[in-house]
Amino acid sequence: MTTTRRTFLAQAGLAAAGIMLAPKLASAKSPNGIGIQLYSLRDQLPKDVKGVIVAVAKAGYKEVETFGYSKQNGFWGLTAKEFSALLKQNGLKSPSGHYGLDEYFSTGKMDEFDSYIEAAKILGQTYIVVPSLNGDLIKTAADFKSIAAKMNQAATICKKHGLKLGYHNHNFEWKEVEGTTFYDTILKYTDPKLVAMEMDIYWVVRAGKDPIEIFKKHPGRFAMVHIKDMDKSNHDLNTEIGTGAIDFKKILGQAKLAGIKHYIVEQENFTNIDPYVSIAKSASYLKTKLYL
Repeated sequence: MTTTRRTFLAQAGLAAAGIMLAPKLASAKSPNGIGIQLYSLRDQLPKDVKGVIVAVAKAGYKEVETFGYSKQNGFWGLTAKEFSALLKQNGLKSPSGHYGLDEYFSTGKMDEFDSYIEAAKILGQTYIVVPSLNGDLIKTAADFKSIAAKMNQAATICKKHGLKLGYHNHNFEWKEVEGTTFYDTILKYTDPKLVAMEMDIYWVVRAGKDPIEIFKKHPGRFAMVHIKDMDKSNHDLNTEIGTGAIDFKKILGQAKLAGIKHYIVEQENFTNIDPYVSIAKSASYLKTKLYL
């Protein structure tokens, strides 16, 4: 009886220690804290940019990924310096931003690109991420290789300024053209030291692909991931992390293999829920269930 009791207490102690240690061990995967792509709150930002940033911080996020910057309007009416100050006031950092480079890729003009570099440096960002591409730029396999080469050129320019280039996927990248796909092409022909991939896990699943298999084929390439869940009944819709059809525990369990440094929540649509409640629920799930 004593041995049994001693064994039970020892096992209980180990279990308790495991509960105590698990978050600390797992949190090593995300030393930066979880982030959010501000596109999730695109309807709210133009009305009250300061209020949105306060709400994002209160929801438990430590990082934000920007979008929509222009030299004329800045970040929703704030200059890069003003927006940077706003983030700092709320304890937020911005490791990356989405900046459209269609003009640079199609004409080679640097006007917009230069303004993006300037803004990224003011915000202390590491990555200038290409959010998508004009379909006219990638119609053929030759186009794929041409854009890959231009991505390397853009990444070289970024490097001169202490930045890195990133690429964010949707699902069109897996449309097969002349025996290949755009995604396979850029993974093959872009320099891993210069071009980081931002995997949008939702869109990978929507394309019928397995994120883990992609990690295995291209280990260490995925510095960032977009985490948005897929509604179980309607795959066209997003839902709060942990309530949908995507097994994030399994996928993000391969974070080390993938090379993930930044975990970024994004929700493109909200169904019967306040967006601020939604982003808080997603943050809570990632912290309490995945220990990010």
